[in-house]
Amino acid sequence: MAFLMGRKTVLGFVCGLLLACASQPQQTTLYQRMGGEAGVRTIVDNFLYEVGDSALLRPLFNDIDLPRFRTKLAEQLCEISGGPCRYSGDNMTEVHAGMAMNNRHFDATVTALTRAMEAAGVDVASQNAMLKKLAAMHGDVMRETIAPE
Repeated sequence: MAFLMGRKTVLGFVCGLLLACASQPQQTTLYQRMGGEAGVRTIVDNFLYEVGDSALLRPLFNDIDLPRFRTKLAEQLCEISGGPCRYSGDNMTEVHAGMAMNNRHFDATVTALTRAMEAAGVDVASQNAMLKKLAAMHGDVMRETIAPE
């Protein structure tokens, strides 16, 4: 009888472990948490609307190819967030050279991107994870800064 009880206990324990493992949430990438390809496209579109509404940022986009920018930003966000894309655009130093940006522009860009992600339904933890990844580019983006604060 003790053998039978021990066997049932072990069987119950193993079943419990299997159920616990099955109920654990699957690990997801930041890309997946942001909504995958459709989510990234929505974030980029929302970002462009935010830029268009910003008197501070809008002039920085006057002379750019918006369709190309849209495509390259989507590639970049996809790659950075762990998606299947590869960024094929120019490096950040070249892209931002001569734009006369200052920290107000950078902060406004972060705010615009945060609003874009929020409007796309991205949770705050995922927004912060994306912003942390993008913060690594600050030095490259601001290298050619010439505008006064």
